[in-house]
Amino acid sequence: VQLQASGGGLVQAGGTHRLSCTAFANNFHINIVGWYRQAPGNERELVARIVRQGSRERTTYVDSVKGRFTISIDSAANTGYLQMESLKPEDTAVHFCNMNGYTPSTGSVYYWGQGTLVTVSS
Repeated sequence: VQLQASGGGLVQAGGTHRLSCTAFANNFHINIVGWYRQAPGNERELVARIVRQGSRERTTYVDSVKGRFTISIDSAANTGYLQMESLKPEDTAVHFCNMNGYTPSTGSVYYWGQGTLVTVSS
């Protein structure tokens, strides 16, 4: 399974941006998606997480992004998204996706995507 993160770029403060994380695999079922970020000199932090439990989804967010970011899953596209709104310069960081997915051959496994840089200009 290959995980590809995309969508990084330069955004003005107050703007909107969306990150994508796609799993390239057959018969892949997404259980959990987490988006992390790491700013220069800082440790990697969990920004948002979505957990699927049957037909229900549970989301959690770090306090600094609550009300501004939304995490979601598109099962048909094997993709997790992070919709970011009202962006601030302090949101500037390399963003990483982490996905737990199931296939009949591998079972449930965690995968990491490559980092994608989001830069918010003031």
